[in-house]
Amino acid sequence: MGLPLQTSTIADGNVGAIPCDRPCRGEAFVTVCLQHRACLLGRIVGDEMRPNAAGELVLHWWERLPTKWPGIEVDAVVVMPNHIRGIVLVEDSFGLDGIGHIVEKGDHMAVKGDHMGSPLPDGGRPALGDVVGWFKTMTTNAYIRGVKESGWEPFPGRLWQRNYYEHIIRNERGLERIRAYIDGNPARWTEDEENPDRISHR
Repeated sequence: MGLPLQTSTIADGNVGAIPCDRPCRGEAFVTVCLQHRACLLGRIVGDEMRPNAAGELVLHWWERLPTKWPGIEVDAVVVMPNHIRGIVLVEDSFGLDGIGHIVEKGDHMAVKGDHMGSPLPDGGRPALGDVVGWFKTMTTNAYIRGVKESGWEPFPGRLWQRNYYEHIIRNERGLERIRAYIDGNPARWTEDEENPDRISHR
């Protein structure tokens, strides 16, 4: 069974302050998808995800986020054939604020903003969009090296979709539910909204 989420679609921008019952820390459930939903990161066998070298590389850079960005931690994460989903824990001093315009779209919110791929040069307070941008930049550069040096499948245009998806976790119960959702993600691949086979048969 899927997890119903109130999700924000972020156009590679900063993440805004959303009411939460955690005064000192924020948690965000983040999904970053490959362009055109191309399945370049491995495959599902049975109920398990088997990442290829590119999938392992993507996981490596995700796990390095706290090294590059003091003030955040990574929690549960899963690499899927064409996306990565994970929980990011953000200290209040780091920032889940600075959102752009929020536009209501049915049951979802679309958040417009600009991508920052590296730490802010003026020492300003970074936001989650900056972290995602850095992750995309590092993984794209490394993937290109894999194409040139190891014969990885090339990608047209950009590796990642410009947008990423985010759900603010407001309490401990929500955190545990999303951890379980991430853990069971490979077993639900046939019903995953990012699965191109499922989309093509709608």
